Amino acid sequence: MKKISLSLLILVCFLITGCGKNNESDVLRQIDKKITNGKGYVMNASLEVLNNNEIYNYEVETAYKADDYYKITLTNTSNNHEQVILKNDDGVYVLTPSLNKSFKFQSDWPYNNSQIYLLQSIISDIENDEERTFKNKDKDYVFTSSVNYPNNRNLIKQKSTFDENMKLKEVMVLDSDEVPNMTLKVKDIDFNPSFKDNYFELDEIMSTFNSLEETKETSSIDDVVYPLLLPEGTKLTNEEKVDMSNGERVILTFSGDKPFLLIEETVSAMDEFTVIPTMGEPAMFMDSLGVISDNSVSFTSGGINYYLVSDVMNQDELVEVANSINVLPTMK
Repeated sequence: MKKISLSLLILVCFLITGCGKNNESDVLRQIDKKITNGKGYVMNASLEVLNNNEIYNYEVETAYKADDYYKITLTNTSNNHEQVILKNDDGVYVLTPSLNKSFKFQSDWPYNNSQIYLLQSIISDIENDEERTFKNKDKDYVFTSSVNYPNNRNLIKQKSTFDENMKLKEVMVLDSDEVPNMTLKVKDIDFNPSFKDNYFELDEIMSTFNSLEETKETSSIDDVVYPLLLPEGTKLTNEEKVDMSNGERVILTFSGDKPFLLIEETVSAMDEFTVIPTMGEPAMFMDSLGVISDNSVSFTSGGINYYLVSDVMNQDELVEVANSINVLPTMK
Protein backbone atom coordinates (compact mmCIF):
# COMPACT_ATOMS: atom_id res chain seq x y z
CA MET A 1 0.00 0.00 0.00
CA LYS A 2 2.87 2.34 0.85
CA LYS A 3 4.43 1.60 -2.53
CA ILE A 4 1.24 2.55 -4.34
CA SER A 5 0.94 5.83 -2.43
CA LEU A 6 4.56 6.68 -3.13
CA SER A 7 4.09 5.97 -6.83
CA LEU A 8 1.04 8.21 -6.96
CA LEU A 9 2.94 10.96 -5.19
CA ILE A 10 5.80 10.77 -7.71
CA LEU A 11 3.34 10.80 -10.62
CA VAL A 12 1.54 13.88 -9.28
CA CYS A 13 4.86 15.67 -8.77
CA PHE A 14 5.92 14.65 -12.28
CA LEU A 15 2.80 16.16 -13.84
CA ILE A 16 2.77 19.34 -11.77
CA THR A 17 6.39 20.22 -12.43
CA GLY A 18 6.04 19.58 -16.15
CA CYS A 19 8.74 16.91 -16.12
CA GLY A 20 6.91 15.10 -18.88
CA LYS A 21 7.77 17.84 -21.41
CA ASN A 22 10.93 17.95 -23.45
CA ASN A 23 13.44 20.40 -22.09
CA GLU A 24 15.47 22.82 -24.21
CA SER A 25 18.41 20.45 -24.74
CA ASP A 26 16.11 17.57 -25.71
CA VAL A 27 14.28 19.67 -28.28
CA LEU A 28 17.46 21.02 -29.87
CA ARG A 29 19.00 17.57 -30.00
CA GLN A 30 15.95 16.04 -31.67
CA ILE A 31 15.61 18.87 -34.19
CA ASP A 32 19.30 18.72 -35.06
CA LYS A 33 19.08 14.94 -35.44
CA LYS A 34 16.28 15.25 -38.01
CA ILE A 35 18.54 17.39 -40.20
CA THR A 36 22.03 15.94 -39.69
CA ASN A 37 21.07 12.27 -39.73
CA GLY A 38 18.95 12.49 -42.85
CA LYS A 39 19.83 12.55 -46.52
CA GLY A 40 18.09 15.86 -47.04
CA TYR A 41 14.72 17.56 -46.92
CA VAL A 42 12.19 19.50 -48.99
CA MET A 43 10.28 22.31 -47.31
CA ASN A 44 7.38 24.31 -48.73
CA ALA A 45 6.49 27.61 -47.10
CA SER A 46 5.13 31.10 -47.59
CA LEU A 47 7.35 34.11 -46.95
CA GLU A 48 6.21 37.64 -46.14
CA VAL A 49 8.78 40.45 -46.39
CA LEU A 50 8.21 43.96 -45.06
CA ASN A 51 10.21 46.73 -46.73
CA ASN A 52 9.51 50.46 -46.34
CA ASN A 53 5.96 49.71 -45.17
CA GLU A 54 5.32 47.62 -48.27
CA ILE A 55 4.64 43.88 -48.03
CA TYR A 56 5.98 41.37 -50.55
CA ASN A 57 4.78 37.76 -50.55
CA TYR A 58 6.59 34.70 -51.87
CA GLU A 59 6.03 31.00 -52.19
CA VAL A 60 9.24 29.20 -51.18
CA GLU A 61 10.46 25.68 -51.89
CA THR A 62 13.70 24.70 -50.17
CA ALA A 63 15.46 21.52 -51.29
CA TYR A 64 18.57 20.26 -49.49
CA LYS A 65 20.63 17.18 -50.19
CA ALA A 66 23.50 16.09 -47.97
CA ASP A 67 26.20 17.16 -47.85
CA ASP A 68 26.23 20.54 -49.59
CA TYR A 69 23.51 20.88 -52.24
CA TYR A 70 20.83 23.55 -52.02
CA LYS A 71 18.05 24.75 -54.30
CA ILE A 72 15.70 27.50 -53.10
CA THR A 73 12.89 28.54 -55.42
CA LEU A 74 11.25 31.91 -54.69
CA THR A 75 8.04 32.87 -56.50
CA ASN A 76 6.55 36.34 -56.06
CA THR A 77 2.83 35.71 -55.61
CA SER A 78 1.70 39.02 -57.13
CA ASN A 79 3.48 38.70 -60.49
CA ASN A 80 4.68 35.05 -60.55
CA HIS A 81 8.27 36.24 -60.97
CA GLU A 82 10.40 33.20 -60.17
CA GLN A 83 14.05 32.98 -59.18
CA VAL A 84 16.25 30.16 -57.91
CA ILE A 85 19.25 30.12 -55.60
CA LEU A 86 21.38 27.07 -56.37
CA LYS A 87 24.46 25.67 -54.69
CA ASN A 88 26.24 22.65 -56.16
CA ASP A 89 29.80 21.48 -56.79
CA ASP A 90 30.38 24.26 -59.34
CA GLY A 91 29.43 27.20 -57.14
CA VAL A 92 26.51 29.38 -56.14
CA TYR A 93 24.00 30.69 -58.68
CA VAL A 94 21.01 33.03 -58.78
CA LEU A 95 18.86 32.01 -61.73
CA THR A 96 16.28 34.26 -63.33
CA PRO A 97 14.47 32.04 -65.87
CA SER A 98 12.33 34.90 -67.23
CA LEU A 99 15.51 36.65 -68.41
CA ASN A 100 17.20 33.39 -69.44
CA LYS A 101 20.27 34.20 -67.35
CA SER A 102 22.05 33.40 -64.12
CA PHE A 103 24.62 35.08 -61.92
CA LYS A 104 27.42 32.85 -60.66
CA PHE A 105 29.16 33.53 -57.35
CA GLN A 106 32.27 32.17 -55.72
CA SER A 107 30.71 32.51 -52.33
CA ASP A 108 30.43 30.97 -48.88
CA TRP A 109 26.66 31.15 -49.17
CA PRO A 110 24.66 29.99 -47.25
CA TYR A 111 27.11 29.82 -44.33
CA ASN A 112 28.15 33.47 -44.20
CA ASN A 113 24.89 34.82 -42.72
CA SER A 114 21.42 33.87 -41.51
CA GLN A 115 18.94 32.36 -43.99
CA ILE A 116 15.29 32.28 -43.00
CA TYR A 117 14.41 29.53 -45.49
CA LEU A 118 17.13 27.04 -44.42
CA LEU A 119 16.66 24.73 -41.43
CA GLN A 120 20.42 24.46 -40.89
CA SER A 121 20.77 28.22 -40.60
CA ILE A 122 17.87 28.54 -38.18
CA ILE A 123 19.25 25.80 -35.90
CA SER A 124 22.76 27.24 -36.11
CA ASP A 125 21.49 30.67 -35.03
CA ILE A 126 19.74 29.09 -32.06
CA GLU A 127 22.67 26.93 -30.98
CA ASN A 128 25.22 29.74 -31.33
CA ASP A 129 23.30 32.16 -29.14
CA GLU A 130 24.16 31.55 -25.50
CA GLU A 131 21.51 34.07 -24.45
CA ARG A 132 18.67 32.46 -26.38
CA THR A 133 15.33 31.90 -24.68
CA PHE A 134 13.14 28.81 -24.78
CA LYS A 135 9.43 28.46 -24.03
CA ASN A 136 6.79 25.75 -24.12
CA LYS A 137 3.69 27.26 -25.72
CA ASP A 138 0.73 24.87 -25.81
CA LYS A 139 2.25 21.94 -27.69
CA ASP A 140 4.85 24.05 -29.45
CA TYR A 141 8.45 24.93 -28.64
CA VAL A 142 9.56 28.52 -29.22
CA PHE A 143 13.18 29.70 -29.40
CA THR A 144 14.18 33.36 -29.51
CA SER A 145 17.74 33.92 -30.70
CA SER A 146 19.99 36.49 -32.33
CA VAL A 147 20.57 36.57 -36.10
CA ASN A 148 23.28 37.63 -38.51
CA TYR A 149 22.00 39.65 -41.47
CA PRO A 150 25.00 41.80 -42.49
CA ASN A 151 22.96 43.39 -45.29
CA ASN A 152 20.38 44.62 -42.79
CA ARG A 153 21.80 45.45 -39.36
CA ASN A 154 18.34 46.41 -38.12
CA LEU A 155 17.34 42.73 -38.03
CA ILE A 156 18.39 41.58 -34.58
CA LYS A 157 16.54 38.41 -33.58
CA GLN A 158 14.25 35.61 -34.67
CA LYS A 159 11.44 33.63 -33.07
CA SER A 160 11.41 30.03 -34.28
CA THR A 161 8.40 27.83 -33.50
CA PHE A 162 8.54 24.02 -33.71
CA ASP A 163 5.62 21.63 -33.21
CA GLU A 164 5.47 18.63 -30.89
CA ASN A 165 7.08 16.47 -33.62
CA MET A 166 10.07 18.86 -33.80
CA LYS A 167 9.03 20.18 -37.21
CA LEU A 168 9.44 23.87 -37.95
CA LYS A 169 6.13 25.77 -38.06
CA GLU A 170 7.09 29.43 -38.27
CA VAL A 171 10.04 31.82 -38.16
CA MET A 172 9.76 35.56 -37.58
CA VAL A 173 12.78 37.85 -37.99
CA LEU A 174 12.32 41.00 -35.91
CA ASP A 175 13.87 44.43 -36.03
CA SER A 176 14.95 46.56 -33.06
CA ASP A 177 11.34 47.73 -32.60
CA GLU A 178 10.07 44.12 -32.34
CA VAL A 179 8.41 44.44 -35.76
CA PRO A 180 8.49 41.27 -37.90
CA ASN A 181 10.36 42.14 -41.11
CA MET A 182 10.24 38.59 -42.46
CA THR A 183 7.79 35.84 -41.59
CA LEU A 184 8.14 32.28 -42.88
CA LYS A 185 5.14 29.96 -42.41
CA VAL A 186 5.86 26.32 -43.16
CA LYS A 187 3.28 24.26 -45.02
CA ASP A 188 5.06 20.92 -45.04
CA ILE A 189 8.50 19.33 -44.67
CA ASP A 190 9.61 16.01 -46.16
CA PHE A 191 12.67 14.61 -44.39
CA ASN A 192 12.89 11.63 -46.73
CA PRO A 193 12.85 13.12 -50.24
CA SER A 194 13.97 11.40 -53.42
CA PHE A 195 16.07 13.51 -55.81
CA LYS A 196 16.98 12.71 -59.41
CA ASP A 197 20.71 12.48 -60.10
CA ASN A 198 20.74 15.82 -61.94
CA TYR A 199 18.24 17.62 -59.70
CA PHE A 200 20.84 20.18 -58.54
CA GLU A 201 22.42 20.77 -61.96
CA LEU A 202 22.11 24.17 -63.60
CA ASP A 203 21.09 23.00 -67.09
CA GLU A 204 18.52 20.61 -65.70
CA ILE A 205 16.87 23.35 -63.68
CA MET A 206 16.69 25.69 -66.66
CA SER A 207 15.29 22.92 -68.87
CA THR A 208 12.30 22.61 -66.53
CA PHE A 209 11.21 26.06 -67.62
CA ASN A 210 10.05 24.87 -71.02
CA SER A 211 8.28 28.09 -71.82
CA LEU A 212 9.95 31.03 -70.18
CA GLU A 213 7.80 33.18 -67.95
CA GLU A 214 6.46 36.15 -69.83
CA THR A 215 8.79 38.98 -68.91
CA LYS A 216 7.72 42.57 -68.63
CA GLU A 217 10.09 44.01 -71.22
CA THR A 218 10.24 47.71 -71.95
CA SER A 219 12.10 49.64 -74.63
CA SER A 220 11.88 52.96 -72.82
CA ILE A 221 11.89 54.36 -69.31
CA ASP A 222 8.79 56.50 -68.98
CA ASP A 223 8.96 56.98 -65.22
CA VAL A 224 12.32 57.41 -63.53
CA VAL A 225 12.20 56.23 -59.91
CA TYR A 226 14.21 57.76 -57.09
CA PRO A 227 15.44 56.66 -53.66
CA LEU A 228 13.21 57.79 -50.84
CA LEU A 229 16.20 57.91 -48.52
CA LEU A 230 19.42 59.82 -49.17
CA PRO A 231 22.50 60.13 -46.93
CA GLU A 232 22.72 63.44 -45.12
CA GLY A 233 24.48 66.08 -47.19
CA THR A 234 23.80 64.28 -50.48
CA LYS A 235 21.42 65.31 -53.27
CA LEU A 236 20.58 64.64 -56.92
CA THR A 237 22.73 66.87 -59.14
CA ASN A 238 22.34 65.40 -62.61
CA GLU A 239 19.95 63.21 -64.59
CA GLU A 240 20.87 61.93 -68.05
CA LYS A 241 18.97 59.64 -70.40
CA VAL A 242 20.97 57.60 -72.92
CA ASP A 243 19.64 55.60 -75.88
CA MET A 244 20.85 52.01 -76.14
CA SER A 245 20.59 49.65 -79.11
CA ASN A 246 17.62 47.87 -77.52
CA GLY A 247 16.33 50.31 -74.94
CA GLU A 248 17.20 53.22 -72.68
CA ARG A 249 19.45 53.99 -69.75
CA VAL A 250 19.06 56.73 -67.13
CA ILE A 251 22.09 57.84 -65.12
CA LEU A 252 21.33 59.64 -61.86
CA THR A 253 24.27 61.41 -60.20
CA PHE A 254 24.04 62.16 -56.49
CA SER A 255 26.73 64.49 -55.11
CA GLY A 256 27.72 65.65 -51.65
CA ASP A 257 29.12 63.99 -48.54
CA LYS A 258 28.14 60.50 -49.75
CA PRO A 259 28.19 60.60 -53.57
CA PHE A 260 26.84 57.72 -55.62
CA LEU A 261 25.46 56.79 -59.04
CA LEU A 262 22.09 55.15 -59.65
CA ILE A 263 21.72 53.64 -63.12
CA GLU A 264 18.35 52.44 -64.40
CA GLU A 265 18.11 50.63 -67.71
CA THR A 266 15.64 48.52 -69.65
CA VAL A 267 16.29 44.78 -69.76
CA SER A 268 15.14 41.93 -71.98
CA ALA A 269 15.50 38.18 -71.98
CA MET A 270 18.72 36.71 -73.39
CA ASP A 271 18.44 34.81 -76.69
CA GLU A 272 20.54 32.01 -75.17
CA PHE A 273 20.93 31.01 -71.56
CA THR A 274 23.79 33.09 -70.15
CA VAL A 275 25.83 32.66 -66.97
CA ILE A 276 27.39 35.88 -65.68
CA PRO A 277 30.37 35.54 -63.28
CA THR A 278 29.80 37.99 -60.43
CA MET A 279 31.72 39.34 -57.47
CA GLY A 280 29.56 39.62 -54.38
CA GLU A 281 26.71 37.81 -52.65
CA PRO A 282 23.04 37.06 -53.39
CA ALA A 283 20.65 39.40 -51.58
CA MET A 284 16.92 40.17 -51.60
CA PHE A 285 15.76 43.62 -52.65
CA MET A 286 12.02 44.30 -52.63
CA ASP A 287 10.45 41.91 -55.14
CA SER A 288 13.55 40.13 -56.45
CA LEU A 289 16.94 38.63 -55.70
CA GLY A 290 19.91 40.76 -56.60
CA VAL A 291 23.65 41.10 -56.08
CA ILE A 292 25.53 42.98 -53.39
CA SER A 293 29.27 43.65 -53.30
CA ASP A 294 31.52 45.95 -51.26
CA ASN A 295 30.67 49.04 -53.31
CA SER A 296 27.61 48.19 -55.41
CA VAL A 297 24.08 46.82 -55.42
CA SER A 298 22.08 45.61 -58.42
CA PHE A 299 18.65 44.05 -58.93
CA THR A 300 15.90 43.85 -61.54
CA SER A 301 12.29 44.82 -60.98
CA GLY A 302 9.47 45.38 -63.46
CA GLY A 303 11.63 45.12 -66.55
CA ILE A 304 14.14 47.67 -65.23
CA ASN A 305 17.62 46.92 -63.93
CA TYR A 306 18.83 49.08 -61.04
CA TYR A 307 22.55 49.49 -60.39
CA LEU A 308 23.79 51.53 -57.43
CA VAL A 309 27.51 52.19 -56.96
CA SER A 310 29.68 54.38 -54.72
CA ASP A 311 33.37 54.62 -53.83
CA VAL A 312 32.51 56.39 -50.57
CA MET A 313 29.42 54.73 -49.08
CA ASN A 314 29.79 51.52 -47.10
CA GLN A 315 27.71 48.42 -47.76
CA ASP A 316 25.10 49.19 -45.09
CA GLU A 317 24.52 52.64 -46.57
CA LEU A 318 24.22 51.28 -50.11
CA VAL A 319 21.66 48.69 -49.02
CA GLU A 320 19.65 51.29 -47.12
CA VAL A 321 19.42 53.53 -50.20
CA ALA A 322 18.69 50.58 -52.52
CA ASN A 323 15.85 49.37 -50.30
CA SER A 324 14.30 52.83 -50.42
CA ILE A 325 14.06 52.99 -54.21
CA ASN A 326 10.40 53.65 -54.94
CA VAL A 327 9.49 51.11 -57.61
CA LEU A 328 6.03 51.15 -59.20
CA PRO A 329 3.26 49.75 -56.95
CA THR A 330 2.14 47.36 -59.72
CA MET A 331 5.38 45.41 -59.31
CA LYS A 332 5.00 44.62 -55.60
